[in-house]
Amino acid sequence: MAKIDKINQHILRELSRDGRMSNLELADRVGLSPSACLRRVQELERSGVIAGYRAVLNPAALGVGIVAYIGVGLGEHSKAAQEGFENALQQVPEVVECHNTTGTIEYLLRVECADLPAYKMFHTEVLGMLPHVTSITSYVVLGSPKDLRA
Repeated sequence: MAKIDKINQHILRELSRDGRMSNLELADRVGLSPSACLRRVQELERSGVIAGYRAVLNPAALGVGIVAYIGVGLGEHSKAAQEGFENALQQVPEVVECHNTTGTIEYLLRVECADLPAYKMFHTEVLGMLPHVTSITSYVVLGSPKDLRA
């Protein structure tokens, strides 16, 4: 595992903001020579600290008008019920995140839809039709003052 010292923390912070910056720019920002910076980034990648790079998409440009977090409770707490629910969600494009949680619900979903009618259709015709789903609690996002994924 790579050592996460202050310089590596700085590298990770900068790459989290812009994973496409050149090694030369990154080295300048963190105060290293380009070769030393590249060695550190490669070690962070090799050790799995940096798992990958991705594009940050603009939801509005993709037609996403509603983001909601949904708490889902299952009526059966078996492994088969959980696997069935998780497998069903793999085929649902509106579900962009699915987290198995502790507490009063089994799952927390992040859902993106075009608009309120599309969300209602997803809620009733997709999520509401899945076996073992006994409760659905929706939290529609009004704004995101802090989102490190953006």
